[in-house]
Amino acid sequence: MIITNGIGKGTKMEEPIRILHVIGKMDRAGAETMIMNLYRTINRSKIQFDFMVHSSEKGDYDDEILALGGKIYHVPYFNVANYFDYTKKWKEFFKSHSEHKIVHGHIGSSAAIYLKIAKKFGKYTIAHSHALNSTIFSERIKYGIVSYPTRHIADYFLACSLLAGQDRFGEKVVKGNRFSVLKNAIQSDNFSYSDEVKEKKLQELGLKDKFVIGHIGRLALAKNHTFLLDVFKEVAYKKNNAVLVLVGIGPLEDKIKQKVKDLKIEDKVIFLGLRKDIPELLQAMDIFVFPSLYEGLGVVVVEAQATGINCIISDTVPDEVDIHADLLQSLPLTKPASYWAKKILETRINNRYSRQSEVIESGYDIKATVNWLQDFYLEQEIDRIRN
Repeated sequence: MIITNGIGKGTKMEEPIRILHVIGKMDRAGAETMIMNLYRTINRSKIQFDFMVHSSEKGDYDDEILALGGKIYHVPYFNVANYFDYTKKWKEFFKSHSEHKIVHGHIGSSAAIYLKIAKKFGKYTIAHSHALNSTIFSERIKYGIVSYPTRHIADYFLACSLLAGQDRFGEKVVKGNRFSVLKNAIQSDNFSYSDEVKEKKLQELGLKDKFVIGHIGRLALAKNHTFLLDVFKEVAYKKNNAVLVLVGIGPLEDKIKQKVKDLKIEDKVIFLGLRKDIPELLQAMDIFVFPSLYEGLGVVVVEAQATGINCIISDTVPDEVDIHADLLQSLPLTKPASYWAKKILETRINNRYSRQSEVIESGYDIKATVNWLQDFYLEQEIDRIRN
């Protein structure tokens, strides 16, 4: 293959560059979905993705990865007790797999280990931050200890937002010339709004004539579902046809369901679990509420805005999430649930329309992000060949 995109013109490359993405498990979650959006769109005759997952279980995206030409490898999830076995498996892998020129690390807790090993085998290494660290002090300390060395190991650093970069890599890295924000871009065409789609999905869910408040996210501490339920309780008290639709699964599912029972709102809260029809579900909602305790970005808020829905989010969500479509209200978590409920009820539900142009102008369309990343990968490989 001859590269003719202006980078290293005339450099011969017979096979696509294989990038090894290091991740937990390829399920339908924020970072994983972003990686798949990139994978579907990138020129796979030039760039091919493989995946090292920290799980023996099959991921939601595994079949699609294999269909696109990718390969999936497995290592055990890292903990202090298996340090020697973990490092041994990485060394064995690189000894038998010389095809990966770039290692793109998305899992942070053990990045200092696998990126260091990768560098010893001559790989170009990327550390990628997709989230903020926990607000729990003990968790921040523990994660900081194991992840800090990454700042002195990786060749390059990426983050979904400036805040996510600062939180994990520190100010010195972020202000240097080896850091970039790679926006969690979306396939904006998929999030076009349609009245017909909305009505069909409402009919399917049995929610015709309901005021639908929606949330999409992992049922975990960061997403702050307990506060969301308190807010919804206040809304439902004043608006009888209100329902809350929760999309996602996670470790706190049982506790969240118990709180729903305690608040006596079981008939008004709908758990949909993992779903493949996120664009359609967003269109079915009347308002999207996202009171996260902390977020690296919150790409689902970008997706929501793309469908033209009004969003009420916490002020902990990075400012970069705003596509400037006049659809966001940012509220402090220090305000009580009654205040949030009041803001929800005051929000006017205007005639909706797609906001694809705003998505593109804000840099969140997948095509622009893929072009940047593809050029970046190619530049590193050409530099390696020349040197």
